[in-house]
Amino acid sequence: MCAAWQAVRLLPAPAADRTVTWQFVLAGLAVGVLVGLTGMGGGSLMTPMLILLFGFDPKTAVGTDILHGAVFKSFGAFRHRQLGNVHTRLALWMLVGSAPLSLLGVQIASSFGEDAQAAMGRLVGATLIVGGFGFLAKTFLNPTKVRQFDLQRRDRIVAVIVGAVFGFVVGLTSVGSGTFFGLAMLLLFPLSARRIVGTDLLHASMLLWVAGAGHLLHGNVDLHAMGWLLMGSIPGVLVGSQLSIRIADRALRVAFSLILVLSGIKLLEVPQATTIVEIAVAIGGAALLVWVGLGVRTRRLAAAAD
Repeated sequence: MCAAWQAVRLLPAPAADRTVTWQFVLAGLAVGVLVGLTGMGGGSLMTPMLILLFGFDPKTAVGTDILHGAVFKSFGAFRHRQLGNVHTRLALWMLVGSAPLSLLGVQIASSFGEDAQAAMGRLVGATLIVGGFGFLAKTFLNPTKVRQFDLQRRDRIVAVIVGAVFGFVVGLTSVGSGTFFGLAMLLLFPLSARRIVGTDLLHASMLLWVAGAGHLLHGNVDLHAMGWLLMGSIPGVLVGSQLSIRIADRALRVAFSLILVLSGIKLLEVPQATTIVEIAVAIGGAALLVWVGLGVRTRRLAAAAD
C-alpha cells in the first residue's frame, strides 16, 4: 500500500501548502455533508475554498476539486441508490452529452498559461455567481409535477443537450456538476426532490471521473490535498445522504446561494469586494442568530403550553 502511494506521489502535482492537513479534513467534511443533503455544492464551494483559503492557483484548484468530487460523490451516489433515490437512465443519457464536452473543457483549462490564471479565476467567479442565482431560483421555483415517467425520445434529446452544455462548464471550471444539472432536472423532468438529489449525484460522480482523469493526466491535481479532503468528505457525504430523507433544506439552500455569490464576487475582484463580503456575512450571521433565537423561543413556548 505504501509503495503504491509513493508511486502515485511521483505523478506531477502543482505546488501547494502541503503542511495543511486537518484543515483539509474539515473542509471536506463540510462540503461532503452539504452535497449529501442537497446533491450540489461540491465544486461551487470547494474550488473557491481551495483558491481563497488554501492559496491554490485556479487551474490546480479546479483539477483537484474535480477528481476529489469523483471519489466522494461515488459514495454518496451509492447510498442514494440504496435508498431508491436514483433515476439511472436519465443520469446515463445526460452523461452521453456531458462526458465528451467535459474533456473539451479540461483541454481548454489545461492550455491556460501562468498569465491566464487571473482570467481563470474570474471565469470561476462569474460561474459561481450564475450558479448562486440559479440555485436561489431553484429553491423557490415550483418543480414540474412529480410523477413516474419513462424517458421518451424528446426526454433523451433534452438530457443529452443539458449534459453537453453543462458538462463543458464543469470540465472548464469544476463548478456546476450539481448546481446546474440539479436546476435543469427540476425544471425539465417530473422528479421528486429526493430523486433529483440522487440522480444528480450519480451523474456527477460519473462525469467527474471522466473530467478528473483528464485533469490528472494534465498534472492539474494535488494528490496530497485530495487525500486529506477525502478523509472528511467521504463520511460527510454518507451522513448527508442519510439526513436528506428527513431534513428540510430551504434555509440551507438560501445560505448556500449567498455563499456562492459572495465567493464569485471575491474571485472576480469586484471593487470593494472584501467590504461587500464582510457586510453580507455580518447580515447573514445576524439573521441566523435571530432565526435560531425565534426557533428556541417557539419550542420553549410550546413546552410551557404542554
